[in-house]
Parts: sequence; structure tokens; C-alpha cells
Amino acid sequence: MEDVRKALLTKSKRAKMETRGKIISFLCIALIVLVVLSIFYFVASKGLATFFTDKINVLDFLFGTQWNPSQLGADGKPMVGALPMIAGSFIVTFLSAIVATPFAIGAAVFMTEISPKQGQKILQPVIELLVGIPSVVYGFIGLSVIVPAVRSVFGGTGFGILAGTFVLFIMILPTVTTMTVDALKAVPRHYREASLALGATRWQTIYKVVLRAAVPGILTAVVFGMARAFGEALAIQMVIGNAALMPNSLVTPASTLTSILTMGIGNTIMGTVENNVLWSLALILLLMSLVFNIVIRLIGKKGDLK
Repeated sequence: MEDVRKALLTKSKRAKMETRGKIISFLCIALIVLVVLSIFYFVASKGLATFFTDKINVLDFLFGTQWNPSQLGADGKPMVGALPMIAGSFIVTFLSAIVATPFAIGAAVFMTEISPKQGQKILQPVIELLVGIPSVVYGFIGLSVIVPAVRSVFGGTGFGILAGTFVLFIMILPTVTTMTVDALKAVPRHYREASLALGATRWQTIYKVVLRAAVPGILTAVVFGMARAFGEALAIQMVIGNAALMPNSLVTPASTLTSILTMGIGNTIMGTVENNVLWSLALILLLMSLVFNIVIRLIGKKGDLK
């Protein structure tokens, strides 16, 4: 009886391996969470120094339009108005998403509903190729092709929000297209069959049934593309002009949060006002990335409820 009791209470080899696997998985997850929290703490501690150490007013920072941290304004405080960069980032992001969404939906519909074989054979390799191109290549193409084209058609220097929109449109198009394809493929087949059985045409089925059922997935793709565009740095820096001025036209030089960060972070001394305000811009970027992720999760939950 003692041997039987001992055998029953002793963990098997598989049970020990399962416990070991759970421990390893928990440690990996804990490490990831720790790294993310450390990044948030590091960026927040640096970014908030602008307001707690340098005594810069938060409203002046967010809504001011004069950006020159090395000089003092009329109030005796550094001119650190970040509104031109914030506005530039949002304008470029929204415009690129507006332009990319119809193309992405059209390509996804072709690949899933119109001609799946040709779509997989022709469009899929092209999309995968666009995903693999480095950002600096996009920026160089924008500098060599898009900027001169904008200059010849619309006038000005060619640098500005319009050129940045075209570059970001090409960059986020593969991401939005791929996720839209997945959303359309996730629509159950019996939705299409039921619509056709009721007498709907092919295009009516695509427009009124398939696309409407895939709306949460398509919105997720668009928001994900916007998050990608909002955080892009090198390519947009090469074509937008990098002028810390309020954008009053699509063809005048402007700037984004990322372009100012990449230009200035290596030319400032740690702990100075010039360096702290750049970390504050980085904190805004981090918070916006968090907002985009929250929106994606909310859209995903809404789609699950349906």
C-alpha cells in the first residue's frame, strides 16, 4: 500500500516537463512585461523632467507654436511650443491613411473575391516586396522622385506634408492591404452563399455583405497603418522639410515629432532643456502608440461581439 501511495503522489515525467514549461513561459512573459514597463518609466522620467525640473508649462508646450529650445521667449522661458510637430504628425498620418485605405480595400477585394489565383500569384509577392524595403530607400525615392514631382506640379520647394503623405501612403499600403485581406478571408463563406442565394449580384454581395461583415477588421488594419505612419522617422524626415513651423499649406516645409527627434537627439547634452524637451516629444509618441493599441483592441472586441 505504501508503494502504491508513493506512486500515486509522485509526479510523472510529463507532469514535471509541463511544470517546467509553465515556469519558463511565465519567466519569459514577466521579462517582456518588465522590459515594457522599464521603457515606459525611462521615457516618462526623462520626458516629465521638462515640466517638473525645467518648470515648463504643459499647455505652453502642447499648444505653443514657437520651437527654439536654445532661446528664451518674451516670458523668459525657452520657446518649446510643440504644436507644429504634433499637428504635422497627425496631418501626415491621417492623409496617408485616407489615401491608402481605398487602394488597400480594392487590392484586398481583388485578391480574395475577384481573382484569388492571380492575386496570390501577382499581388502577394509585390506586397511582400514592399514590406521588405527599408525606410531609407523609401525616403531616398521620395527625395529623388516625389519631391521634384510635387515641385513641378504644385510649385514651392517640393518639401512638405504632401510629399510626406505620398511616401507614407506607399509605406503603409502593404500593411493595410495584408490585414484587410485577412479580414475579408475571415468572413464566413455561408455569408456569401446566402447573399447569392437571395438573388444578390456578385458586387452587391461584396459591397453589402462581405465588406460590412469585415468592417472591424478593416478598421483595425487602418488604425494599425496609422500607428505605423505616426512613428515613421527616417523616410518622412527626408521629404517633409523639417521646418518647425505651423503647416499652412500641403506644399510648404513642415515637421513631425519623429523628424525633430531624429535631427536633434544626437546634438543635445543629457539633462539640458534642449534634451528634456526632445524626451517630452518621445513621451508623446509613446503615449500615442499606446492610444493606437487601445483603439485596435477596442475595435477587435467590437468585432468579436458581432
